[in-house]
Amino acid sequence: MKPVRFAYHQPTSVGEAIALLGSYGGGARALAGGQSLIPQLNRRTVRPEAVVDIGRLPGLRHFGMEGEGMRIGALTTHHDLETADRLPPGFAVVPETARLVGHPPVRSRGTLVGSLAHADPRAEWCLLAVLLDAVVSVRGADGTRSLPVRELFAGGGCTVLAHDELLTDVFLPRAEPSAALVETAFQEGALPLVAAGAAVRLGPDGLAVSVRAALAGTADRPVRLPALERALCGTRPDGTWQDMVGDAVAELSDPPSDELASSSYRRRTAGAALLSAFERSVSRAVAAAAVS
Repeated sequence: MKPVRFAYHQPTSVGEAIALLGSYGGGARALAGGQSLIPQLNRRTVRPEAVVDIGRLPGLRHFGMEGEGMRIGALTTHHDLETADRLPPGFAVVPETARLVGHPPVRSRGTLVGSLAHADPRAEWCLLAVLLDAVVSVRGADGTRSLPVRELFAGGGCTVLAHDELLTDVFLPRAEPSAALVETAFQEGALPLVAAGAAVRLGPDGLAVSVRAALAGTADRPVRLPALERALCGTRPDGTWQDMVGDAVAELSDPPSDELASSSYRRRTAGAALLSAFERSVSRAVAAAAVS
């Protein structure tokens, strides 16, 4: 199948791109790497009046440290991050996550920020952004605003962005040396059925002083598990964590059922993925403590 006819624009500035998006009153779509939008166009699941190609806008392909955090521009590709060799150890999860995305051709063109804008509830970058409390910069006709990424997602494939707004970058506020993602997929390179993320910090006594946990593929957007995080904080990672993780996942509202898996299978798989993510994160936290 081929896309419906649409007007094509290639602006030379962010301001021009925003003006073009606004001129179509919701009938235009922004194109960056195209790894999500192009298949949608070909399947005609989206039928825009116009496509605004932002792929060559200057100043949006960058990443680097900013204070204790890391800022990543909208046109930075998965491959840019996968092969990054200038990141401090606390952000090792970033190239690790990039390697989980699709196949090399996808990673060479697709972008992290584009993945956030696409808002697939199973996407690896969406999960990591929620796990690490990322903040996105949103630019529109009225200027630029910052938005916690958890407020960006409005359901599967939907965001709160206005039709004339663009995501220009994402900011990861602080390093998480032990952060780890684990995913379950039916084939390599496919979107995961479910995925889990964890980040644990241990005190000198071996007790957890900070715990983060998130799941993807169990709801219409990635979710944090604040009750579980509070319950695990101040405890020692041991066999009791397995029961606590199991109980937390069992209390989730029913994950979706579809042609890929039933709700109960997703719940069981999510529990196993989260346990694996915690095991990996704790192992990294112990190794980091030994080095320091």
